[in-house]
Amino acid sequence: MKAKNRVNSPKTKTNLINQLSVLLRSAEVHHVKNIAVGKAVNNFVLQVNEFIKNEGDFVLELRGAFFFVNESRIRYSSEVMVNFDYLVRLFRTLMVGTVIIKSGIGANEIISLTEAFVKAPAINPFEIISQKISHINSIAVYELKKIVEEDLLDARKMVKKSYFKAVSFTQGIMNNIQLGETVALKKAKRMIVSLVDRIIDHEQILLGMTSIKNYDEYTYHHCVNVSIMSVALGQRLGLGMKQLIELGMVSLFHDIGKLKIPAKILNKKTQLTDEEWQVIKKHPVEGVRFLLKMKHVDSVSIRSAIVAFEHHMFYNNTGYPLVKKPFSLDLYSRIVTLADQYDAMTSARVYSRNPMSPDKALNLMIKQAGSQLDPLLLQFFINMVGIYPVGTLVTLDSMELGLVYESNPGFVNRPRIFIIADSSGNQVDAFQVDLAEKNNEGDYIKTIVRTLDADKWDINIAEYLM
Repeated sequence: MKAKNRVNSPKTKTNLINQLSVLLRSAEVHHVKNIAVGKAVNNFVLQVNEFIKNEGDFVLELRGAFFFVNESRIRYSSEVMVNFDYLVRLFRTLMVGTVIIKSGIGANEIISLTEAFVKAPAINPFEIISQKISHINSIAVYELKKIVEEDLLDARKMVKKSYFKAVSFTQGIMNNIQLGETVALKKAKRMIVSLVDRIIDHEQILLGMTSIKNYDEYTYHHCVNVSIMSVALGQRLGLGMKQLIELGMVSLFHDIGKLKIPAKILNKKTQLTDEEWQVIKKHPVEGVRFLLKMKHVDSVSIRSAIVAFEHHMFYNNTGYPLVKKPFSLDLYSRIVTLADQYDAMTSARVYSRNPMSPDKALNLMIKQAGSQLDPLLLQFFINMVGIYPVGTLVTLDSMELGLVYESNPGFVNRPRIFIIADSSGNQVDAFQVDLAEKNNEGDYIKTIVRTLDADKWDINIAEYLM
């Protein structure tokens, strides 16, 4: 019984996917008869047969940006991130959605599968792979499922409703706190649980909602946006459901201390004086006071207080509040710092009506890696939002104008976009294009050549994303 539990452990499933990736990457560089490839084949065969003996068929399925093994979503650490990303891209390029390996698998069968994968042509790759392994009874492959447009529309409506419900709830709870009412965290937890469920099922759609900025209700949208991005990043890091809910809670309340800042300072349209800036910098400490006054102080409210205190301290402790002795920030604080900075830079506020474009914000954050921002977490963040984040206005090699509405798991530089203007600059009825699509010759149909500032072009991003 103990042996079975060990084999069924999440780590074992992660190792299997990682080993498959190592095998395929080796075969792309070397001939299948190379010693390095042979060793990788033997290691994979040994591991997968041990798995099959205890659990039955090994069923590996790609859903969105995540792999599932026998219906269990696999979480992975930074150590195997490169291999997992490679495998996601490969599956998507080859249009492979599921690989099933059955009892009796041997090295020769795995070599045949490997050759079929690495030698697949750009045109109709899945059909060729299926033909090449059709004689192998112990292996089956299934094509990557395409999302039905009606289902996607229903999902967007559901996510939109959840998003604005979260914003409304946040506004209500902040107003109650300002009126001096004591707030119980249980109400917030119910909302966060619902939001986490939506992120797990529809991460990219919900991340897209964070691009819809509302100048008049910046505070409430900002809190929800930071919570969504933090949870989505936590999911990428492999955090469990309990941790994701906790992270959603602490990120929602990260800026609660600003309720103590006088409105005339917080909403000032001109540049702050040094004295006013010092008042703003008190909000992390005020946040701690707020959170520790809530009903039933528990581990979540304490963790929330820690994040409220630390989210402006920076990775190298050069931010605020200043501390006498440097220390390593809480993981949640480092996650929230990333989400907080990105959303703040890409949002219009009282004193900054022209927000930074998503790609420029990302470039600035890359320059801050290792100083203000945790470099490893930033890499995960970039992988999540893509090189061209949602809301980025782009020019294509066709001279058409496009707006990124969804990043493309496995192809960080080839997002899904709306074409909103033709090559002559005339506005058109928006239609969707996946920049990862290729023509019959195996070349990408459309490619981004540069990014543009949506505000300078007077484009209402929300109009398209809604």
